[in-house]
Amino acid sequence: MQQYDLDAMNTRIEADSGLIQQILAETGKVIVGQRDLLEGLIIGLLCNGHILLEGVPGLAKTTAVSALAQTIDAAFNRIQFTPDLLPADLVGTLIYDQGRGDFYTKKGPIFAHVILADEINRAPAKVQSALLEAMQERQVTIGGTTYPLDDPFIVLATQNPIEQEGTYPLPEAQVDRFMLKVKVDYPSHDEELRILRRMTTEEIPSIQKVISPEDIIRFREVVRNIYMAAQLETYIVDLVCATRAPETYQLDELSPLIEYGASPRATIFLALAARARAFLSQRGYVTPEDIHAVGMDVLRHRVIISYEAEAEGRDVESIVAQVFAKIEVP
Repeated sequence: MQQYDLDAMNTRIEADSGLIQQILAETGKVIVGQRDLLEGLIIGLLCNGHILLEGVPGLAKTTAVSALAQTIDAAFNRIQFTPDLLPADLVGTLIYDQGRGDFYTKKGPIFAHVILADEINRAPAKVQSALLEAMQERQVTIGGTTYPLDDPFIVLATQNPIEQEGTYPLPEAQVDRFMLKVKVDYPSHDEELRILRRMTTEEIPSIQKVISPEDIIRFREVVRNIYMAAQLETYIVDLVCATRAPETYQLDELSPLIEYGASPRATIFLALAARARAFLSQRGYVTPEDIHAVGMDVLRHRVIISYEAEAEGRDVESIVAQVFAKIEVP
């Protein structure tokens, strides 16, 4: 990329990413801390990817998604997944109109820009499959007719990691459809003190619209044009391939610990997410730090560890971190 082009890209990004900072400021009116969560949600919007949020109840996951939808003036629907949920409850169904003597389509809550699939692992496989078509194909089929979904369309799904009774674990094929898996942690002591004061003594301010869904589509074009050096592209491929064949990268000790490595989706999403992070940092080019910042969220749900790893007390995060530590940064 020529210097002139890079300067022009930086100028364009500086103006556009300023709006993203306004989004973070607006959501900060109701969300204390959780910067990684908010940035992960924005990266999903910028890359047209879905996000899986994992954390114990009460960490403002639902509040964060709702606040983000308000800042972009997007249609937002929250779907509470339960064991008795049916696919028709999600995508819609055909209803008979006695007056007309004909069927008409009643669209379900999936027809919105931002979908919060709350406790997604509580619904049975047939409901998860209906959501899968919407996520992957961005369309749903009702009574033999296919209906395209809104653009932008993003599914933000939550699951509770500590409660397994009465749940239906997501199959690996569906988990792989999520661009990022963001782990939501407890707030710090100071953040929790601010939460206490805000939620018990202050009136919660209203959130203002910052951009429109059309702006998100425009930002995506900018993100895809952010420059990534060939060395960094090779670095991303090396990172993903090292999870499949660790012995090739002098990581022989990881071979018995990894059952399955990351899929090619990891390569694509890691490059896209790194570009989006550069956009958030107001840069027209990707750095290794961008790749490291999003790498764990892209890979943690795509690397499947073996029983031997579990017996040794190893988790997927430590294995992915070892891969990042070993592969040489260009």
